[in-house]
Amino acid sequence: MISSMPGRVLYVEDDELVRRAGVQSLQLAGFDAAGFANAEAALPLVDAEFAGVVVSDIRLPGMSGLDLLAQCHERAPDVPVILVTGHGDISMAVQAMRDGAYDFIEKPFASERLIETVRRALERRMLMLENLALRRELAGQNTLAPRIIGKSPAIEQVRRLIANVAPTDASVLINGDTGAGKELIARSLHELSPRRDKPFVAVNCGALPEPMFESEMFGYEPGAFTGAAKRRIGKLEHAMGGTLFLDEIESMPLALQVKLLRVLQDGVLERLGSNQPVRVDLRVVAAAKGDMMEHVAAGTFRRDLLYRLNVVTIALPPLAERREDIVPLFEHFLLDAAVRYQRPAPLLTERDRMRLAQRDWPGNVRELRNAADRYVLGIPDDVAPQAASGADDALPLKERVEQYERALIADALQQTHGAVAQAAERLQMAKATLYEKMRRYGLVARGESEARG
Repeated sequence: MISSMPGRVLYVEDDELVRRAGVQSLQLAGFDAAGFANAEAALPLVDAEFAGVVVSDIRLPGMSGLDLLAQCHERAPDVPVILVTGHGDISMAVQAMRDGAYDFIEKPFASERLIETVRRALERRMLMLENLALRRELAGQNTLAPRIIGKSPAIEQVRRLIANVAPTDASVLINGDTGAGKELIARSLHELSPRRDKPFVAVNCGALPEPMFESEMFGYEPGAFTGAAKRRIGKLEHAMGGTLFLDEIESMPLALQVKLLRVLQDGVLERLGSNQPVRVDLRVVAAAKGDMMEHVAAGTFRRDLLYRLNVVTIALPPLAERREDIVPLFEHFLLDAAVRYQRPAPLLTERDRMRLAQRDWPGNVRELRNAADRYVLGIPDDVAPQAASGADDALPLKERVEQYERALIADALQQTHGAVAQAAERLQMAKATLYEKMRRYGLVARGESEARG
């Protein structure tokens, strides 16, 4: 039987009848289980990349279950080993737990006990492998475009726009609330462009004091002003050949807007204190929050500069308007935080997912990432594990019904280890109907392809 849950189960038991019964119970529950009469036959299958768990009787001919535990820990310390004990071996099993065994099961045991213990151990193992894969991915991110997580129509549209315009030099204006991830979009445009090997220079226009703005952007020559002892290259020149990202562009002083417009039109700049033009070749990506036409109407932003900057506009809605992206983002941030803090990544329950999706997240992606950090660190918070009293009642009836239905379907899939046919039977609905609802709610069976951007 092909398992609907990823990972293998190596079942080591010298009693043939007991071994067959155990393997059959695991296979009927949807696991990819194989039986072995001795530890020596199972051990070669265990290494650091082994995506599974080991279940072994303690008393075996030749190598014992305790010896197998020690050997597994030498080869792959993170592979869970579950020991099966007789009544007289309890103290031995307790010591084995101290030595790193994942759990032990006392004979005689019900098949449900075996299945539940294996399920938990496999979930832990797969999570560890996910963490390992993420570490590798993060280590190689110097050459990869940043990941844009989400499955909402808005994010799908953002990905399509990035793929379309990144290879060009078209100026892009990214519009979105604070913390929505505008710099991530800008970096993606840069990393997917022919300029990827040149600098990506980010400037927060709202954080630079106005008196320093011109010298920071354009640079200066020695003696240009008091304290200018040597030449300084400005941000525009530093981004030569690459991408200049101007965040909070609406905060740029009017006097500087005129000079920036000239650079974009003519492709040249002059450092402060110099009459020598410097030719620049760069791409400008700007980001703003709010309606830029309101700033134009108020006289705080030049219309001609706006038209120069927004050849292409990418709108990035707040998380409250793309709730289906909240949980995938949070789970990604959990893994990221687990790697950074060297902590295990907690598993989210379906109730946790519902509560995450119900929050408005006014701080957007930045707030969500901070919440994931606190969750991994075990710091009490009022986000993922807790919902404000009466939060469900604040939602429209249709959304509350949909969330309840999604939770029921997700729970059925979890209980059947992702077997859609069994879940449909449990929910008393047609399999085709279940597939349609899974598609609508973004649910997938374990083992199915779940490629998200």
